[in-house]
Amino acid sequence: MEFRLLGTVSVDTRRGPLPLGPAKRRSLLAALLLSANTPVPMHRLTACLWDDEPPSQARGVIQGHVSRLRALLAEGDAEAYGVELLTAGDAYALRLPETLVDAQRFEELLTLAREQRDPADAVLMLGDALALWRGPALGGAFAGPPLQAAAHSLEESRLSAVEQLALAYGRLGEHHRAAAVLRTEAVAHPLRESLSAALMTALYQAGRQSEALDWFHRTRRLLADELGIDPGRELADAYGLILRGDPVPELLAARPQAEPVAEPVRPPVPPRPALVPAEAHADLLPRAPRGFHGRGAELAALGRAAAGEAPVCLVTGPAGVGKTALALWWAHRNADAFPDGRLFADLHGFSDTGEPAVTEVLREFLLALGVPPRRIPESAAAAAALFRTLTDRLRLLVVLDNARDSATVRALLPGGADCVTVVTSRHRLEGLIASDAARPVPLGTLDAQDGTALLAGVLGEERVAGEPVAARRLAELCGGLPLALRVTAARLAGRPQWSLAHLADELADERGRLDHLAVDDTGVPAALRLTVQHLPGEAAHHFGRLGHHPGTHFDPYTAAALAGTDPPAAARALERLGAAHLVTETAPGRWELHDLVRLYARGLDPATGPQALTGVLDHYIATALAAAETAQPGGEPCFALPADFRRPSAVRDFADRAEAMGWLAAEREDLARAVTAARAAGLDDRAWRIILLQWPQVVWRSRDNWVPLLYTALECAQSVDDPYAESRVRTLLGWVLSEEGRLADALTLLEPSPALARRTADRLGEATALINLAVVQSAQGDLDAALANCTRAASLAREEGNPHTEILALLHIARTHLTSGAPAQALRVAHTALNLGPEHEEAARTSLLHTVSGEAHLALGNEPEALHLLERAADEAESTGYDEGAVRALEALLRISGRADHRKRHEEAVRRLAGEDL
Repeated sequence: MEFRLLGTVSVDTRRGPLPLGPAKRRSLLAALLLSANTPVPMHRLTACLWDDEPPSQARGVIQGHVSRLRALLAEGDAEAYGVELLTAGDAYALRLPETLVDAQRFEELLTLAREQRDPADAVLMLGDALALWRGPALGGAFAGPPLQAAAHSLEESRLSAVEQLALAYGRLGEHHRAAAVLRTEAVAHPLRESLSAALMTALYQAGRQSEALDWFHRTRRLLADELGIDPGRELADAYGLILRGDPVPELLAARPQAEPVAEPVRPPVPPRPALVPAEAHADLLPRAPRGFHGRGAELAALGRAAAGEAPVCLVTGPAGVGKTALALWWAHRNADAFPDGRLFADLHGFSDTGEPAVTEVLREFLLALGVPPRRIPESAAAAAALFRTLTDRLRLLVVLDNARDSATVRALLPGGADCVTVVTSRHRLEGLIASDAARPVPLGTLDAQDGTALLAGVLGEERVAGEPVAARRLAELCGGLPLALRVTAARLAGRPQWSLAHLADELADERGRLDHLAVDDTGVPAALRLTVQHLPGEAAHHFGRLGHHPGTHFDPYTAAALAGTDPPAAARALERLGAAHLVTETAPGRWELHDLVRLYARGLDPATGPQALTGVLDHYIATALAAAETAQPGGEPCFALPADFRRPSAVRDFADRAEAMGWLAAEREDLARAVTAARAAGLDDRAWRIILLQWPQVVWRSRDNWVPLLYTALECAQSVDDPYAESRVRTLLGWVLSEEGRLADALTLLEPSPALARRTADRLGEATALINLAVVQSAQGDLDAALANCTRAASLAREEGNPHTEILALLHIARTHLTSGAPAQALRVAHTALNLGPEHEEAARTSLLHTVSGEAHLALGNEPEALHLLERAADEAESTGYDEGAVRALEALLRISGRADHRKRHEEAVRRLAGEDL
């Protein structure tokens, strides 16, 4: 497969060229190729396809061309070549190896030619480069201003290559061939003085002095007649040299142009949108560890390892040895070396809760770097490429904690030579050393002196100095393992009446435990056991249940659900566990377990695991239902509760929609982990519900990579043979697919959904399924089917006494009438829907109804009323943060109003919708 820009824009495959179709589609392809592997926003694509005010349906036109391009690329077996046309928020990116683009190969050949000492080799490479041209650049495309500029720059690069080729011929003494190459271009570009000067010099050196002088006079007359100017210095100097019969100076022979041509001219593209704000400073680094001591040699080694170009520093050692502490301590001490920020990710490589997907980690990194959510690619490869591009010129620190394998780390490495990556792992990761020259920094146990100093950092210098022998003995008994030392120190800190010698004697008496305080993973459980056995009963009970938590963090509500208690009791227990350093409070009311501590806690009472897991799953279900009710008051619950549902003793209250939506967003990762745990435990009936209960976030951010999770929900529903669940999941998944423009996939998902709902007498579920199916049918032009399905849905909702769903159905009926050219009918249906609210409906939906009514009045010629309704719709949408509704209303307003404030509001809404900062 080959993509051509140097001539007619085309795509060649083994079966012949792809039928690209109209000029605007070629323009779209050209714009994407000129910014290959980089997201191109919608506004820039619009500028490439229209040279004046674009039509109101420009977005739809571009989306249509993108859809057809995807289909054509699939027909050409693009996937086999690593070619993919991606959606990145409000932008598109053509991911492909750049060697498939003729313009890229042209520039690479020019670069190689400049590096050749032998002019014969340079001639070969320049000849190959120019052979790639098959006509004027970007031929067959509708060249908007950005593409015109790109075509001009490509042509300038080609002419520079011709001049370089002539120069190489001259160095070989083949002046006739140099003159022949230059004459063709000088005829085509008679006013380009550098070409004429080079041709005159070549003719002169070939012994054709009279021809050279004739060419000067011809060019002089053209400059006077066409531009009214005299020859420039370069042309005049060449003329004087020929008249005098002087030899051509070496400098002139080496540089045929007045301006240097050492660097090729890259095809310019319109300025890329600033994905990283100038003032951005990404900082995901946790706070520095307290009580850190020693490790001077390892810190120095880490500093030396970080001093190279784009270094990867690999901190390795056994569990509990303090790898993370060392990395964080060094990162905080060297913060000034990284003015563009510090990124941190716990890869959970040695946690049985599962590793986060690479896409999840990259998403957090890109968000921290200022990339809007809609512009983050869905695939790991594209997200990694964007991450490397953004970090190419940054001075950034990336800490990748608890890595299990080399492949995961490679995908997360930044692109800049001034970026430093610190990786911690229990494995040596020799593959990373071989492939990326990672520099190992091995970390061993603490010696007795540093172990004693660590105890002093927690207990205080005076207490340790009062019993130096006992302190040294404790350090030795803990095997120099920092985690064991910290737990031991925590016990002493909470018991000021105990002597260090007393605890040392206690450790010494437990011979089996002492054996496990060696330098390996088994040392940590022994140290933890010494602490847990002294916990109060309530705290120990909660600690044992926390080990069964599938997520990464918890609050008192979560801890209570796991332990079967109430939030106040859980909060007291967490405070005690925090004092013993068994849990860490990372934010007010938000706690975490170290992965080794989690494993130990889980082993305390494994028989309680299923009960604890079911409790926390039901806690998530109850809490998310409360969040959904707060975020979308009056809406129908998205499912019935399981028959054996165990309601938590207390469910968190949400003050308002913002707090509820914030909880759903913050818990997204842990909810996904809960789904994984539920499936592993055979609780698919919980798993699909936990996914579906996130629907307010799904609806509000429909293009935020929900599809994989919803497909998991579908698998769960099908595995339990529950048509009710399957219908509900299909309905939401089909809608998300339609929002992403994947209409064929959406139709496949949605068509069985109404029948599945009917089988379980889920009439409201059937109504919603019919509405979402109608949306897809309408988008595909089947207005009759869409109208029939919406009418049926409205009837079902009315019979069930659910105005929320009825209004939704009527909204789509009105829009279908409007699309089919029946504005009066659309207006009547919209009025019917509005008469069912607003007490039954949210402002966002009311905004859409007012927009439809305004558009109907506009179609009927009643502009004053249309203006009134559309302004009201825009105000309603903006007041609730419903940017999509605001864009729709303001677009309609702009068709009848040229007011500057309407245009400004529309531009701001579009930017908000695209995730751009205003």
